[in-house]
Amino acid sequence: MTNDSLVGRLRSLIAPDERRSALTAKGLERLRAQLRECAAGQGGEVSARTRAARLAETYLGLDDAGRQQFLKLIALEFGPDPAKVAAAHADYQAAVGTPGQWKAEAALRTAMRSTRIRIMTQFNAIPQGVKFLVDLRADLLRYLADDRELAVLDRELESRLNAWFDVGFLELQRLTWNSPAALLEKLIEYEAVHAIQSWTDLKNRLDSDRRLYAFFHPRMPAEPLIFVEVALTDHLAGNVQELLDVHAPLFDHRKADTAIFYSISSTQVGLRGVSFGSFLLKRVIDDLKRDFPKLDKFATLSPIPALASWLRHNPQALGEAGIDFSLAQLASGEWANDREIARQLRDPLTRLAARYLTSAKRGGQEDGPPYDPVSRFHLGNGARIEHLNYLADTSAKGFAQSFGLMVNYRYQLEDLEGNLEAFASSGRIAMSSAIRRLARVQ
Repeated sequence: MTNDSLVGRLRSLIAPDERRSALTAKGLERLRAQLRECAAGQGGEVSARTRAARLAETYLGLDDAGRQQFLKLIALEFGPDPAKVAAAHADYQAAVGTPGQWKAEAALRTAMRSTRIRIMTQFNAIPQGVKFLVDLRADLLRYLADDRELAVLDRELESRLNAWFDVGFLELQRLTWNSPAALLEKLIEYEAVHAIQSWTDLKNRLDSDRRLYAFFHPRMPAEPLIFVEVALTDHLAGNVQELLDVHAPLFDHRKADTAIFYSISSTQVGLRGVSFGSFLLKRVIDDLKRDFPKLDKFATLSPIPALASWLRHNPQALGEAGIDFSLAQLASGEWANDREIARQLRDPLTRLAARYLTSAKRGGQEDGPPYDPVSRFHLGNGARIEHLNYLADTSAKGFAQSFGLMVNYRYQLEDLEGNLEAFASSGRIAMSSAIRRLARVQ
């Protein structure tokens, strides 16, 4: 099979169920032989490409159980040789302090090198091979939850993907209404924060008072890895429905002094653990400052996605905040239709959210990272918690996640480095005085 004949299969990457087959005992032995050929790495570049293409074709043709067997075979049978590692380690221990120490160290490093990655690396040589590997890891992550023997393969593949997707290799692009239709369709598909409801909705997010930037990898030019949506305004936005209103008048972007990042979406499940979001925002800020010199305020309008989840594990926090409603009642959002109830809940809900953002820790550890994943991301980039917005997202998702509350994280450029260092070294959370008062944090 030629590389060209594989391209069609790799475009979809996931073959329809009716075209997939189980891995039989005979097929397992044939697969083992294929993997051994790849691990041996014999022959030249053409041979390697042909082997990798055949192996990818085999993987794509398997059903879900077969793919799991495929990955487990690599994980369990293509690691370092324990006997060679033991011998190399003994040689190294004997050589410590002698002129032969560094040579023995290199030999030990070679002995510990896994052939799993040699197999995986060969997929790079085939068309769309990098995308194939990213999607293969997405499969691996699904299986990993119930099959911890796959963890060793996941660690090695994550490490390699971190190297391949180093931010130095990524390209920042601004996407517009004139971008290819296939790429715009990907934005609709991948938007993870505020679903894009229609082409009209997408056009509104790409208008002259908006910007949308994405990171691309040169080996995946048609696939945005992560993208951020920006609104150009003259105030700290506090309501996402107003930002997304397709009927709202167009803002004169020449008067903008504030950039609001209102949606950041990672698109590739297989790149979990590969972090480039912080670099995206810094690059976007530089790009915006170049195009709009008047911009001097950069902030988010962010969801608080794990607030309701945290309360399910800490229901006493509702009573401590003076809230008599159940979690289910709050998450329904029906109370917001009653003006008096909404007025009464404003202060206690806002205080509850402030305490959650400033005090709730992952794993319940006092010195642990913030419980909220969006908070971890922005605080880890040097932002500060600036302002809480009541009834800022009145969608069903907004009520289910955080009872309609949203938060602004402020990127004060001169404070980013200091905030980041304090957060990384001691867990100190940067926050405005208003948030500090709400949370009663000393």
